Amino acid sequence: MTGPELPLVVQADDGAPAHVTEILADRGQELRAALHRHGAVLLRGFAVRGVDGLDAAVRTFSGAPLTYTERSSPRRVIKGNIYTSTEYPPDAEIFLHNENSYQAHWPGVLYFLCLTPPDSGGATPLADTRRVYSEIDESVREEFERRRWMVVRNYHEDVGLPWQEAFGTSDRAEVEHHCARNGLGAHWIGTTGLRTEAVRDAVHKHPATGVPVWFNHITVFHVSTLPAAVRAGLLDMYGADRLPSNTYYGDGADIPVEVLDHLRACYRSASTRFDYHRDDLMIIDNMLAAHGREPFTGPRKIAVAMAEPAGRL
Repeated sequence: MTGPELPLVVQADDGAPAHVTEILADRGQELRAALHRHGAVLLRGFAVRGVDGLDAAVRTFSGAPLTYTERSSPRRVIKGNIYTSTEYPPDAEIFLHNENSYQAHWPGVLYFLCLTPPDSGGATPLADTRRVYSEIDESVREEFERRRWMVVRNYHEDVGLPWQEAFGTSDRAEVEHHCARNGLGAHWIGTTGLRTEAVRDAVHKHPATGVPVWFNHITVFHVSTLPAAVRAGLLDMYGADRLPSNTYYGDGADIPVEVLDHLRACYRSASTRFDYHRDDLMIIDNMLAAHGREPFTGPRKIAVAMAEPAGRL
């Protein structure tokens, strides 16, 4: 199955480039329709003028950028609610996923601005979640629709994000309140640890188009997606029950390895890529397009913003 071009590339006219906010203001309705059709739009050759320009672009098209909450990956604040992309080692792949799809609420739109392109690799691959949904074996899909899926996270001091960073507070009562409001079970472990569990839907309908999409963190959070050496090290250190993150069927049962292999193959089959140019600004409909990161060499710097809150319990 093939779908619309992903991302749709919108190239600036020759000559002095217009600021990206101009096209977002003047052609906003057209670009919104393109975003719903394609899942992502790449604005290339426009003047952006760095992080301040990214903030202006977000506010022009989507309103105020969102705070990154209930974090699962290391990022730094650049300015306001503009963040670095996930700061994993450059030789690591980040598997395809939809931002914050493990949460009760998530950003509807994402922004990626290339401040400095890498020397090699470093693409943000994309996969149309409508296509992923259609390529998943019907029996596998129906099993998840019936049983849903469970995310389990264990916060340790020595690996991953500590709970204080993930939740943006050191107040246990505030964490418990957040969890209660967002469908998370929270269990304190000793003096420093925290375990959370949540059961979420694997399939959603896009709020604007009504089409079903495969929208979850089942694959990227599952231990079997990690490189073999990392997986073995974490299992040796923590055992299966205390991994920093893992996924299950919604009733807590293990997901068979062959099912995870099938899901990963469906994502990869639907995946596309492009090489970044300086000042490329990519806008992603977070429910229509999963994204990841290729390994890279060189100084790759991507600024990220999230906008347009969506979701429900």
